[in-house]
Amino acid sequence: MRLLFEMDKRDYADCTHSFVRNSARSIIIRDGRVAMVHSLKYDDYKFPGGGIHPGEAPVEALIRETREEAGLVVIPDSIREYGYVHRVQRSATDPTEIFVQDNYYFLCEAWEALVPQQLDAYEADEHFSLTFVRPQDVIPKTAGLP
Repeated sequence: MRLLFEMDKRDYADCTHSFVRNSARSIIIRDGRVAMVHSLKYDDYKFPGGGIHPGEAPVEALIRETREEAGLVVIPDSIREYGYVHRVQRSATDPTEIFVQDNYYFLCEAWEALVPQQLDAYEADEHFSLTFVRPQDVIPKTAGLP
């Protein structure tokens, strides 16, 4: 899978160990709108998906996480690799730890019918909500894009 870009904060020089947690995310486009999970608590958006469990393939995690977070059922035959983002930074919870993550993105389609979300406690606290948005509606004006 191709590397899209790296996000390296280089803020971990004095860290003593690392924690790796990769994720898989879906890019689902319908009628010119992109499926996003909206955190009502923080008013931010992300692609549906999440952490890959030990022994789980990225595509398996993509299907499971998209269903849990967004209630979208991915059509397996539609899945195509898009690329990944490599992220490295000091852990938000342990100042001695480096957090390393490869976020794998897949283009795919989902069935029209939704299933109930199965949110983790923190996801429920953030009030994760599926929404289909036009990209220009969620790109911050400060990003310098038209």
